[in-house]
Amino acid sequence: MKNKLTDLNNHLFAQLERLGDENLTPDQIETEARRGEAIVGIADQIVKNANLQLQAAKLAAEYGSSPEPYLPLLKGAGS
Repeated sequence: MKNKLTDLNNHLFAQLERLGDENLTPDQIETEARRGEAIVGIADQIVKNANLQLQAAKLAAEYGSSPEPYLPLLKGAGS
């Protein structure tokens, strides 16, 4: 998988930095605020999906199955 949760964290902080730019015009602030809302909405869904995968992995492990198939975000994490 190409994107990781750490990438999401970096995007969120980058957006926060853009919103904090003192040189933005009111129109630019509005544009960045709308972009920020969109990013937060997508980020929320990504986090919910990761949480669901974690819950599935925990349930599988609890009942004696391998949790790995339920954790696609970890596959290839070292690559």
